[in-house]
Amino acid sequence: MTAVPVRPVAVVGPTATGKSDLGLELAVRLGGEVVNVDAAQLYRGMDVGTAKTPLAQRRGVVHHQLDVLAVTDLASVAHYQQAARADVDGLLARGVVPVLVGGSGLYVQALLDELRFPATDPVVRARWEAELAERGSGALHAELGRVDPVAAAKVLPSDGRRVVRALEVVELTGQPFSASAPRVGTPRWDTVLVGVDRDTIELDARIEARTAAMFDGGLVAEVEHLVGCGLREGVTARRALGYAQVLDLLDGVHDEGEARRSTAAGTRRFVRRQRSWFRRDARVHWFDAARADLVDAVLDTLR
Repeated sequence: MTAVPVRPVAVVGPTATGKSDLGLELAVRLGGEVVNVDAAQLYRGMDVGTAKTPLAQRRGVVHHQLDVLAVTDLASVAHYQQAARADVDGLLARGVVPVLVGGSGLYVQALLDELRFPATDPVVRARWEAELAERGSGALHAELGRVDPVAAAKVLPSDGRRVVRALEVVELTGQPFSASAPRVGTPRWDTVLVGVDRDTIELDARIEARTAAMFDGGLVAEVEHLVGCGLREGVTARRALGYAQVLDLLDGVHDEGEARRSTAAGTRRFVRRQRSWFRRDARVHWFDAARADLVDAVLDTLR
């Protein structure tokens, strides 16, 4: 076991760079436990399409915030923040190094920083969601344009979930949605942020290989099973990369070849957003995930 100060270590960066493998190895070396910071991996049964590390390959390392939601549940950053912070605080109280692993930028920031979210009200939210179901996102976006033109200009008319959230916040606060945006305070812990990335050509090849492995490894069967568990009724789970494309495949919108291509293309676009998000954080120590001495180099930084 390698001796380092007992403080959180966050392994972040784009999809398919090797964060899970690095995080697991760090947890083994440090005697730590992993806290998931990947929004899609919160869902039970979403294993193949999220590249979730199988239980048999976790090397006895305890993982937190995996399989905590049903596919019908709404993934909420605010709820995750509360639950994951309790996990991290509990590990630190026991003298165990929390190794935070994931590429969901807002979830990482909500966990590490004093990010405060505007209030929500289930009754108001349900009323706007009923309006969305009845009138459609375009009509609600027009409504948002009347009460908050600035927010309407920033939210796509097709993004019904964000339109509903904006209308909910405006109604509850009496202020524009942008005025109620999450605010960042001081960092919660003395976390070391480790970023891993790869050459774009290499990463594109890994994304293609990963997409092929998912489809060849049972992604379609996994989605078919999850449909029986209510995946279509879920708001956030059914939009996850790979799952949305397979649902379209099952609905006859396109064939499997197009589903594979769409999944890979969507992943590449997501990688660009992840890079943009994490690269602007000056606290991140960046490493080439392809280097042979990656784990030792990271441990040197932690020391």
